[in-house]
Amino acid sequence: MSEQHESATTYRVVLNDEEQYSIWWADRDLPAGWHAEGTEGSREECLAHIEQVWTDLRPASLRRRMAAA
Repeated sequence: MSEQHESATTYRVVLNDEEQYSIWWADRDLPAGWHAEGTEGSREECLAHIEQVWTDLRPASLRRRMAAA
């Protein structure tokens, strides 16, 4: 993908059931198991948002098990 096309593409931040983040093209259907988190923008904006909000990279199920132990 060309750099110009990449910068013109709108992405969205997506989240799965394990509270893991990724980005996905805003104009495409989401893959199974993922839902829109609410943030859309350039690739760089979405990745910056993820870096800011995803501070604990452990899957949600592992965090719950560790909290219960």
